[in-house]
Amino acid sequence: MIPFKRRKVISSVTGNSCSDSNCKFPGVVIFLLGRKMGASRRAFLTRLGHGKGFNIQDCFSCSITHLVSENNSGREVQTWLVSQTGGQEREIESNSAGLGLVHLLDITWYTESMQAGCPVAIKDRHRLQERAEPGAELQVALVPSYACQRHTPLLHHNTVLTDALSILAENAELTDNEGRGVAFRRAAALLKSLPHEIRGMEQLKGLPCLGDHCLRVIKEVLEDGTCSEVETTRQSGQFTALKALTGIFGVGAKTADRWFREGIHTPSDLQRSGHTLNRAQQAGLQYYDDLNRPVTKAEADAIGRIVERAVSEVLPGAEITLIGGFRRGKNTGHDVDFLITHPDEGKEEGLMVKVVSWLEAQDFLLYQKTTRNSYLESKDGPARPPSNMDRFERCFSIFRLSTHNGVRMTETDPHSHFSVHPHDSHPTPQTCRTVDVLSREDSSEIGQPQSSHSQSWRAVRVDLVVSPYSQFSFALLGWTGSKLFERELRRWAVHEKAMTLSSHTLYDSKQRQYLRANSEEEIFALLGLEYVPPCGRNA
Repeated sequence: MIPFKRRKVISSVTGNSCSDSNCKFPGVVIFLLGRKMGASRRAFLTRLGHGKGFNIQDCFSCSITHLVSENNSGREVQTWLVSQTGGQEREIESNSAGLGLVHLLDITWYTESMQAGCPVAIKDRHRLQERAEPGAELQVALVPSYACQRHTPLLHHNTVLTDALSILAENAELTDNEGRGVAFRRAAALLKSLPHEIRGMEQLKGLPCLGDHCLRVIKEVLEDGTCSEVETTRQSGQFTALKALTGIFGVGAKTADRWFREGIHTPSDLQRSGHTLNRAQQAGLQYYDDLNRPVTKAEADAIGRIVERAVSEVLPGAEITLIGGFRRGKNTGHDVDFLITHPDEGKEEGLMVKVVSWLEAQDFLLYQKTTRNSYLESKDGPARPPSNMDRFERCFSIFRLSTHNGVRMTETDPHSHFSVHPHDSHPTPQTCRTVDVLSREDSSEIGQPQSSHSQSWRAVRVDLVVSPYSQFSFALLGWTGSKLFERELRRWAVHEKAMTLSSHTLYDSKQRQYLRANSEEEIFALLGLEYVPPCGRNA
């Protein structure tokens, strides 16, 4: 148990409270308990409350009416109160209480009040509950069902189990069975989040996200060290072929399945088939070996310096952030993603075309496909998009990365705006126009598979995304991933909060208004969720 720290209790309202002129709710005096909350999150929530006109006190005093806690039980908070008052009693949650009444509330009351812009009515679900002594059943009960409510680290205790479930998930996705794939992914994400190794089925009793099929797989792995279904899938000719074909840049599961049914099982088969390929698929086939080699963090950093040079040439002051798996702490990835913005809203418009032109002039691009920003914020709320893709100005590209200069390019520039681990109004609607280009030097060799292993460069998949500054926090959250974590965030928003979350905005369907946020922390607070840092989003 975290020890209780004794603080001096003062008899009047002092500290960092809002002034009388800014305080909209004088009858509500709030104290945010720092225990288990953390100083930075407490400071952020305090600033958020002050901005909404709430009276938030830095120190606990006799004037406090609402004590807000995160991840503490009612018993723990009452013990803390006694430790602060030296045994002096305060009336707690008592209907007959007078001046000394203090409400012990969960953080959900506070976040809902911030969202509403006023203190919401206190309901039973807001009140802190008594908690039994820790035990196996208690630990099960405390595992949330949504992945966005849990911290999921990159390294965890159940790799053997999650690897088995991930193979079945991948097979389901390759055969266009999305629902089945999501079920396996959710089960694997739950196991990744557990703070201990699963050694027996009794440890899984009552845990969410584990259906009968997943439990059968886990049971077999625990008892036999392997699962027959997983091994059959792994050795399946169809699974092997679909995985190889979807490894071609520009080829999705449906196209791969069609080719498989035609007898095409490998990139070499496709090369000999005489099929007409689009430009992306031609580039994907040509650079197949390179694009299926993992990209290292050092290579991602090297590309980041190149992108920064390009952006700074055409728009000084722009900010570039490395996103995707590398932001979550991964050491390797299959591609590299960057988010670009500028503090002066509007200056980012049309940036991508200029950046791409610079990169092409410097011979960095082997292939690129650019789309313009097509996002439009409707007063009636966001229309449901045809897919989960956002509408930002974007460039899907294949970079030519020099293997000789890669190390040199990773040196830190003290004036750099490129952020590897970033600190933690709307574009003019335009018709989406697509430009699809291969470099002139390589266009004559399209469709001829080659490897750059013996060359002085390698091909790397790179995505560049440009976001207006007002949407940057949403874009950063959406593009950091993981894919399942983002899916669970959107599901939570819809089913638990009647909101719609995208990489552009957050819309409250009940209030029929867009909710603005200047940081990822604010978005989590608006959703009534504990903030999960990027390293905890590896669901």
